[in-house]
Amino acid sequence: MNDSTPPSKLITRHLRITGRVQGVGYRWNMAQQARALGVNGWVRNRLDGSVEAMVCGPAGAVQALVGWAQRGPMGARVDGVEMGEVEGAFEGFEQRETESQ
Repeated sequence: MNDSTPPSKLITRHLRITGRVQGVGYRWNMAQQARALGVNGWVRNRLDGSVEAMVCGPAGAVQALVGWAQRGPMGARVDGVEMGEVEGAFEGFEQRETESQ
């Protein structure tokens, strides 16, 4: 990832992960990774089979989590990670229910 943001500056990113990312423990593992890195936000399954996440924290930690998201847990097959810059702040990291219609 080519992000020239200083590692200590807080950033927020919206992620959409595609591939075989549901039914493989992706959300649980992402929540564990985020907590270990000190990243706040949430992760949930989407009805289209992708996983969506909002991640907020120091730039270096968010970049590390995005790197993990591109690989995912064992059993996952990540085809792509779309990322957008957004505003927002979160406390803690939660695994949310699948999006509703």
